[in-house]
Amino acid sequence: MALVWNRESLAHWDQDKQRIIGGAPPGVFAIGVSAPGATLPGDWWRVGRDGQVVGYGWMDYSWGDAEVLLAVDPAHQAGGVGTFILDRLDEEAASRGLNYLYNVIPAQHPDKAGLRRWLLQRGFVGSVEGDLFRRTVHPRKPRA
Repeated sequence: MALVWNRESLAHWDQDKQRIIGGAPPGVFAIGVSAPGATLPGDWWRVGRDGQVVGYGWMDYSWGDAEVLLAVDPAHQAGGVGTFILDRLDEEAASRGLNYLYNVIPAQHPDKAGLRRWLLQRGFVGSVEGDLFRRTVHPRKPRA
């Protein structure tokens, strides 16, 4: 079944975020782990398939750039969910007139090299700062 992209109007820490994000090693997600029901910063999207949450996309933006994070349920990795999330985040950033997506891979990430390769394969470019990757956002399509 198709993946579904839903914006969370006011994101809160919940059981699905705990299941997908909460188990990551400390420092992998800059948002940290919150108490159940706590309001979360930035813009959040929930990705579902067959009524189950399989991932999240997050974006925060300033100065024309969008910092993005994505998290995929380990049981659904290597099945296109991450690419789906990245493509939707790209569209969300373009709809806001933002110029770049970027992602900083923390040193604590358990597969830093693998994530770097994955991002590079999807058009990101390494910067001189080290772990900061950038790519231009797809141009907006004219409205009919």
